[in-house]
Amino acid sequence: MSQNGIVVFQTDFGTKDGAVSAMKGVASSVDPTLKLYDLTQEIPAYNIWEAAYRLDQTVPYWPAGTVFVSVVDPGVGTNRKSVVAKTKSGHYIVTPDNGTLTLLAASIGIESMREIDEAVNRRKNSGASYTFHGRDVYAYTAARLASKNIAFESVGQLLTPTPVLLPYQKASLTTANNKASLKGNIDILDIQYGNLWTNIGQDLWKAFVALPHTKNSILVKIFHQQKLVYQGTMPFENTFGGVAVGKPLAYLNSLMQLSFALNQSSMAEKFKIGSGPDWHVEVNW
Repeated sequence: MSQNGIVVFQTDFGTKDGAVSAMKGVASSVDPTLKLYDLTQEIPAYNIWEAAYRLDQTVPYWPAGTVFVSVVDPGVGTNRKSVVAKTKSGHYIVTPDNGTLTLLAASIGIESMREIDEAVNRRKNSGASYTFHGRDVYAYTAARLASKNIAFESVGQLLTPTPVLLPYQKASLTTANNKASLKGNIDILDIQYGNLWTNIGQDLWKAFVALPHTKNSILVKIFHQQKLVYQGTMPFENTFGGVAVGKPLAYLNSLMQLSFALNQSSMAEKFKIGSGPDWHVEVNW
């Protein structure tokens, strides 16, 4: 589980200017043999939740020892901690401790976490800059770690392995009065198509379906900040073609999580539905 010379970058910077290139330049200056990749640079500005989701979606598919740099940092320059977290799967996440580790902590688990000691892990002569820690601290530290210039123990002081966590609706299945109910969070939009992806996994879905029921369609209720914004019935189908064009369906997405869509149309756009910790879903028969 040692570092493997791979660094993967995620930011809300976009690629219209030189910010991402500057970060990769810093990493390359530390070690030009490093392999540098993009997760995404298109996280919506300041959206810590989406940064947390994209890490959770992506990290498990990279080899152990990969170092991720996640910079969605609306509190840059304040007293929020800059950390490197080592997951139980052997990946390293260099990030502000502002909630970006929320979903990885729940799914993979955080084995240990260290606060970056900027006295030694900061780009030379950058101390006067307070607004680009992605370049001066995170890319620099990640490159030193990935190239084995430093060990994880040299990042800085050991912290409790419990990062700052964002509140959200965890997936659950409950039964009361002979009625089953699934609850979960709308984690993200499949933005290209406007589908709604929840955190309700296939195991909970299978358990829900296995309970006694007489209906062929499910009742879906979607709430924003506890206010009901959508209610409708739909069948569960394995493919979008199981319903007519424009009709709703439930399905398991590529991550095997319960999702909702309109066939060849945007459910998010039509019903003005978003995603994040304030968006909850309830499913009944």
